[in-house]
Amino acid sequence: MTPPATTRSARPRQAAQAGVEHAPVTQRSRAYQGFQQQIIDARIRPGQFVSQRELMELLEMPLAAVRELVPRLEAAGLIKAVPQRGLQIASVDMKLIRNAWQVRAMVEREAVVHFARVASAETIARLIEAHEAILERALKPQPDAQLEKDAQAVDWGLHDLMVDSIGNEILSEIYRVNSLHVRLIRYDADSMRPVQVVPAMREHLQFLHALAAKDGEGALAHMMAHIEESKHRVLTGMLRVGQLPGSV
Repeated sequence: MTPPATTRSARPRQAAQAGVEHAPVTQRSRAYQGFQQQIIDARIRPGQFVSQRELMELLEMPLAAVRELVPRLEAAGLIKAVPQRGLQIASVDMKLIRNAWQVRAMVEREAVVHFARVASAETIARLIEAHEAILERALKPQPDAQLEKDAQAVDWGLHDLMVDSIGNEILSEIYRVNSLHVRLIRYDADSMRPVQVVPAMREHLQFLHALAAKDGEGALAHMMAHIEESKHRVLTGMLRVGQLPGSV
């Protein structure tokens, strides 16, 4: 039986309304992903002031999407509104460093324990191969221009993989937001230069070889030591360039 005309006409309206309702969500998600990428690519600096229109240009998103993005970034502590000056990207201080690395240690401790149980030998072997390739490039007298970007992808790829293996979306989102704080801090400390890639890759490889040997306790000890060493490298880097923030 042919449906009433009102039913047929209502469906296109409902579909159109659904499209209008879902479009801003998609744009907001794209805007947030774009902001994340700006931090990852070090195009946004700690303490930098930006306007909503500048964010529009950086993210290549409409003003409406940027306006919806701002409260989410404020809630995550990634920006704050400063009267008469605009939006300020999170500044790096000792409180942020302490908090960010504390969250890292708490989340990754659980992630390592879980990953040691579920990671396949093939996955571990693939990770070892990727890290060894980065280390080999970093040890060359003249590291290539792409090394830093590739090293960060391998470095963070391991940490993200471990946390995501838990299968807890809330925990993964908390970790992702905290990772953006860590990346801001590391950018400020200039800590992912080629000379810093070597110790990071070696520490990861110690962890991975412990996993390959099914030494869960050893793997956990290596990862916790790596997290502490990465914080030390950040603080050392900030001291070197005279940017060590005051304690709080």
